[in-house]
Amino acid sequence: MTRTITILGATGSVGASTLDLVRRNRDMFRVVALTANGNAGQLAALAREFGAEIAVVADEAALPELRGALSGSGIEAAGGAAAVVEAAARGADITMAAIVGCAGLAPTMAAIECGKAVALANKEALVSAGEVMTAAVKRTGATLLPVDSEHNAIFQCLAGNDPAHVHAITLTASGGPFREWEMERIQRATPAEAVKHPTWSMGAKISVDSATMMNKGLEFIEAYHLFPVGVERLRIVIHPQSIVHSMVEYRDGSTLAQLGPSDMRVPIASALAWPARMDTPCAPLDLAAIGNLSFFKPDEQRFPATRVARDAVIAGGAAPAVLNAANEIAVAAFLAGQIAFTRIVQCAEDVLARGVPQPPVTLEEVIAVDREARIRAAEMMESVS
Repeated sequence: MTRTITILGATGSVGASTLDLVRRNRDMFRVVALTANGNAGQLAALAREFGAEIAVVADEAALPELRGALSGSGIEAAGGAAAVVEAAARGADITMAAIVGCAGLAPTMAAIECGKAVALANKEALVSAGEVMTAAVKRTGATLLPVDSEHNAIFQCLAGNDPAHVHAITLTASGGPFREWEMERIQRATPAEAVKHPTWSMGAKISVDSATMMNKGLEFIEAYHLFPVGVERLRIVIHPQSIVHSMVEYRDGSTLAQLGPSDMRVPIASALAWPARMDTPCAPLDLAAIGNLSFFKPDEQRFPATRVARDAVIAGGAAPAVLNAANEIAVAAFLAGQIAFTRIVQCAEDVLARGVPQPPVTLEEVIAVDREARIRAAEMMESVS
């Protein structure tokens, strides 16, 4: 049966992978809306290719170009943040929420309010607005389908089992490019070295997060909201091969693990086809060729980000939102050559130490917390640099 789909962030990496799967399975999906930040030309081409009902650019300055590129197609064109939210609220059977950053919060919430399926690839939705988003999911009956490879792996391993029977959930981490470096060398790491992820092809920001292990810390926070088993039952293990994406251990001693190639189309396909399955172009695993799978405990002395994130979860309230915002500012400062690599996590922790606002109860309050944390972090970056 054909399902309607909206893709928020269609020109990004997750959006491109999603559309690649839709392209290969035309009979399964009908595209309702595609959105992008400002790449009007590419968005118009995609809207024409997939016969979208509407194409939306968040940057209103790009709207005239989008209208021109869609002229004569019959496809509606719109622009601005409000128009992106309206596109998300059209109630597609499944919405891929792949807009990066806090710009994706309001559209993701609009999709949740429709009470349909939301494939979640926007990290801020649960890191910064976990309580707000999960409350909306419960109220509307929406289904959250995690797209991050680790959370999607956990989702698959749980597969309808009662969380009360779960003894532990383990997220795996590659360890990043500096896993075997001595501390002195890590302190001198350059942006060019930090963005060279050993197993995944990702953007600069998330690659740096992987190098600091903050990405795994933020995923820990997401897992806390997605899978309510308690902080004490969430664990992290280093797995350099990135073949085992996560594991769930049950009370009887059984451990289920999800394995797959390092290709985002695998977890995306799992979300798009749920509760069924669909084909992907990914090559099957050849475990004999891979040879060995290794696992190590995280070193929180050299990479304290997971400890900082865990502390933020325990503190609760606005702490995860402050951590996420401060980390983004610190990563940007590192990529610009303003601070040392080891100062990234330290700066984020320092911002947290300066005080955390009252727990946000609305999306507007979450955005206000994020904005204030960014201001404080930017001020700190100026003094540090």
